[in-house]
Amino acid sequence: MTRRARPLRFSCALWLWLALSWAWSGASAAEAPAPGVPPLVQVGDLAEVSLAERSLYWIDESGTLSADQVEAQAPELPWRLRRRENQRAPVGALWIVFETATPAGLPWFLEVASSVNDHLELHYRNREGRWVVQHAGTGVEVSQWPVPGRLPTFKLSPGGGEPVRYWLRVMDSHGDFAAPLAVVRQDAMQVRRERAQFVLGCYFGVLALVALASFINAVAFRDRASAMFAVCILLLGLGQLGRSGLGGQHVWPESSAWNEAVLELWPGAGVAAGLWLVKLLTDPARLSRALDLGVWALIAALLGATAVHVAIDNAASLTLVLTLTGLALVAVLSMVLWGWIAGKERHLRLVAAAFVPVAVLAVFPLGRDLGLAPANMLTRFGLYIGALLALPILYYAVNMRLMARREAELRASTLVRADPLTGLPHRQAMTERLDSSLAHARTQKQNCALLCIRLSNLDAIGEEFGREAVDKALVVTASHLRRLSVGYDMSARVGPREFALLMEAPTTREAATSRAQQFVASGLRDVPALPGVTLRYHVTWTLLPRAQLDGAATVQWAVDGLDQITPETRKAIRALDVVEEGALRQA
Repeated sequence: MTRRARPLRFSCALWLWLALSWAWSGASAAEAPAPGVPPLVQVGDLAEVSLAERSLYWIDESGTLSADQVEAQAPELPWRLRRRENQRAPVGALWIVFETATPAGLPWFLEVASSVNDHLELHYRNREGRWVVQHAGTGVEVSQWPVPGRLPTFKLSPGGGEPVRYWLRVMDSHGDFAAPLAVVRQDAMQVRRERAQFVLGCYFGVLALVALASFINAVAFRDRASAMFAVCILLLGLGQLGRSGLGGQHVWPESSAWNEAVLELWPGAGVAAGLWLVKLLTDPARLSRALDLGVWALIAALLGATAVHVAIDNAASLTLVLTLTGLALVAVLSMVLWGWIAGKERHLRLVAAAFVPVAVLAVFPLGRDLGLAPANMLTRFGLYIGALLALPILYYAVNMRLMARREAELRASTLVRADPLTGLPHRQAMTERLDSSLAHARTQKQNCALLCIRLSNLDAIGEEFGREAVDKALVVTASHLRRLSVGYDMSARVGPREFALLMEAPTTREAATSRAQQFVASGLRDVPALPGVTLRYHVTWTLLPRAQLDGAATVQWAVDGLDQITPETRKAIRALDVVEEGALRQA
């Protein structure tokens, strides 16, 4: 199998699975009606009992029937056995009926394993025959729920062993109700809630840390990709706060409007930000101008559809957002696969590796929301798992891209202030540094030193060995100079064959003399790059600061001093301050 054929076959298999799931879902929905009396849910010694295949459902398309009316007409209504598939009710209300007898002792609850439905009502008759009604859902403040928490939870009738029939009414203009239902004992529910809080707390803690680190990188380095990555994580976190129910439980328990707004922004705004991030990382304009414009158009369409959905909030607007989300996933896959195959930069391959689990696992909840797949673990938590797998890889990829850019910028700025042949700073850089060092030395009343070196036999090397040997001799000289630099010392190339070494304060005459002697001796050693060549150096040195001399004047004075060392001069090292003092004494 070729590499190009593998993604194609995998894609075909994935879409075949979705098609079969859709067909299975349709076949399940077409089952014969069930009797109007639900089976009795036997609790026994169990702490939790699922209501899958133990409850019935019916869709009231008018949405006007009350619990009294549904109870009275129950024997004639076309009830169906509720499995794990979606029950679609784009208009009206969905009624679910079940019957159970809970034992005396600990309280029992009905838990709805989804926090994204607008309004849920649980009805049952107490021992006096009066209706007990409880409300929950995103349209109700969590503080007003019968059991405040992450998931809608309803109190069941106090246990006594008598069977009680419960009627759950679901009203959600967005369409599906795919949440598993379970009858849970209080102790089991408490344990499960604590585990879920711990896992989700860790998950959102990781999101917060990565978002904060990305935001700091964006501000510190002015990096758009890091900023967009932080925005993506923020939108992902807000969306999943709403979908997981933690937002309503802890962040905005007194405001259902915030919960609804966050749910309406997801997934459109988050996917648009993710698409923008991938565009920044892969730069599709390098491949095709049309592809780049198409991605911009898709981002604008997603944001526009999200704005429409926030404004009108119905099933049609949600379907539009989900359809564009599917197209965005295709665009993301296309760009990251192109980055994987054609990208020479390492971060592109990491981006591709990071988005593969997100794009693949996001298909499952998207298929459920569109009614193409039944509810299961992957359709409910696929995006959480994909994001958890992708975040560390994507963060590393964004930082790798940032560090590569910073390194390129530093190299470019260094080249502006450095000699291209030797890599040493040029004369202007040495002058600026020397000005700072002189000011520091005068303030601290200490001495620094400047050594100026000339490769005196460079012309002879060129005549005998050629231009290449001249360049090698200069590079070797720079190498010797770097080895002699200690701590905060600075070396630079200050002329065609002249170099300088600044020894920072505090230093002494003996240290400067020793450094000059070491440098002259380094030229007498054999160098593998220049076999048979001896490098002869002339060196001038002086202790600083000198009165009335700034950095530029000091460098020029040291270079001019080299002209006084002629081939007839026996010594290759000349102390400028000693010469100056001798001249003053003679005068």
